[in-house]
Amino acid sequence: MRSTHLKAALGLGLAASVLVLGACSKNDASATPTPTASASAPASASPSASASATAAPVKASTSFDKVTVSGAYGKSPTVKVASPWVIDKTRTKVLKASNGPVIKAGSTVEVDYYGVDARTGKKFDDSFSRGQPVAFPLDQVVPGFSKGLVGQHQGSRVLIAMPGKDGYDASGGNSQAGIEVGDTLLFVVDIVDAPLTGPKGAEVTPKAGLPTVTDKAGVPSISVPKTTAPTQLVVQPLIKGTGKKVAATDTLTFDYRWVKWSDGKLLEESYSTKPATAPLAQLLAGMQKGLVGQTVGSRVLLVIPPADGYPDGNATPKIDKNETLVMVVDVLFTQAGQ
Repeated sequence: MRSTHLKAALGLGLAASVLVLGACSKNDASATPTPTASASAPASASPSASASATAAPVKASTSFDKVTVSGAYGKSPTVKVASPWVIDKTRTKVLKASNGPVIKAGSTVEVDYYGVDARTGKKFDDSFSRGQPVAFPLDQVVPGFSKGLVGQHQGSRVLIAMPGKDGYDASGGNSQAGIEVGDTLLFVVDIVDAPLTGPKGAEVTPKAGLPTVTDKAGVPSISVPKTTAPTQLVVQPLIKGTGKKVAATDTLTFDYRWVKWSDGKLLEESYSTKPATAPLAQLLAGMQKGLVGQTVGSRVLLVIPPADGYPDGNATPKIDKNETLVMVVDVLFTQAGQ
């Protein structure tokens, strides 16, 4: 599979989660009630206001008529709900629209959020008070958070309501935060940043004598000249993006295509599947050196000598000893190391 090849080929020691957000568990007093990944809830879970046997049932709402949110994008919101309140299924309301990039399933997003337990009407967690957005892959958060953000736009503020089965029911709630099984959760989410779908910026004329890169519908192809490979790392921006600069400690989301200098044969690419995400510090030395300081939106040509690649060769994909590598990298997203 591509993920296995990617680790072997690029030396990625992918962590289980890009962002570590303590899982909500009824037996874990140190858990943080943030939108952490959890398994699907049991089929018997229902959107009631409380798991307590003595609690009166609350009719599930099909709208946000009992919820009000005030406050500007980028600022901590005020959320009021006629608690106890429940929602019938995960629903999203756009509070501030944007025409930024669309959030795709499984992509990494950077957000500010404010979470309220609709049974009590009380806040249980937020990132605004910590003064820094958080970033995480949507396939590693609770189902309701992912459902609520997919299809939304960077730069938007959205309100998400999720029943317990799309929240923390599978984790047994969270006693420290006061979240019980069955509780509907409300999240006000400011979508701060999201990956680009391709390079975006000004074209740069490359130096003469380098491999030629041509683009067809967003997918690059590489033609290697029949000359002696350079002995030093070559870093040639082809498109200069205008986004954030990549730091050595960042985690990147990127598309890539790489070939061997000796015969131009393709080793691996991500354009036919989905972008890769990995800490820069766990990529090849040539990628670390070549991508630090590049900007999001950039397309970069790297010619990587053996010393910065695989001096002793590699098994999968097959790379001979002392092979020079040629790589095109599209920098789609970067986030500060956690």
